[in-house]
Amino acid sequence: MAYKEDLKNPVDMYYSGEYEKQEQPYPGIQSDMKPVPDSGEKSYVGHGRLQGRKALITGGDSGIGRAVAIAFAREGADILVNYLPDEQKDADSLKELLEQEGHTVYLYPGNLGDEEFCGELVREAVDKLGGLDLMALVAGRQHAVENLEDLSTQQLRETFEVNVFSLYWIMKEALKYLPEGSSVITTTSIQDYQPSPNLLDYAATKSAITAFTRALAKQLAKKGIRVNSVAPGPIWTPLQISGGQPQSHIPEFGHNTPLGRAGEPAELAGVYVFLASNESSYVTAEVYGVTGGNHTE
Repeated sequence: MAYKEDLKNPVDMYYSGEYEKQEQPYPGIQSDMKPVPDSGEKSYVGHGRLQGRKALITGGDSGIGRAVAIAFAREGADILVNYLPDEQKDADSLKELLEQEGHTVYLYPGNLGDEEFCGELVREAVDKLGGLDLMALVAGRQHAVENLEDLSTQQLRETFEVNVFSLYWIMKEALKYLPEGSSVITTTSIQDYQPSPNLLDYAATKSAITAFTRALAKQLAKKGIRVNSVAPGPIWTPLQISGGQPQSHIPEFGHNTPLGRAGEPAELAGVYVFLASNESSYVTAEVYGVTGGNHTE
């Protein structure tokens, strides 16, 4: 009998009501959110599309990165996950979930805003995984500020260091190890295309990520390494309740999209898997939007 997938209305496929106002210190803990974001813990089913691959995932403890980690592992990849030390609770729950299923998962906390640590992270991944051929660079820093005059130089510097500089630092080290056939996936945003007025620094970093991705893809094409990016729209993650959105925006977060709701991290996993796998062998320098209908062009 042929496989049949049940049709589901995307409007109400995931939570679409108002969110409770809630605030956590940066970077936030996913398991303490209400409702807890869905990263595919119960829903993602792997089909061996990344069997034998060796993946480094940044921001992999929670949100979109957690969904990517779950999907990559269930598709057969061995993974090393980076996150901030304050996110250990979420990282431990991810490791426990996937190891109970028989997957290989390594954890390596640290701040991507440190150039020395970025190189160390890559070397640790190579050592623990026995090589490296898949990069999912998801981690990001976002803090809303209503007025430009209140945007501190320190915040501006830290946002660019984590979101942009870390990509250069990580990839400079990773290129010593990545073989032909490798895939690199960065994470830009709808903010590159439709920037919010209170995210001046964050939106600018996402534009920089798009340009970095496309330029690097052209540079590495001759080496047989593909580089692409995913552009999420409003996704319910700890980023939003730890300074990424003003509290007044939380209840209606994501409701201004054509689909009328925020996205869940699980809804991005399949795009990362596609870009990681050989199914996307003729795809490089591209940006894939997962935005609920707020188009990226």
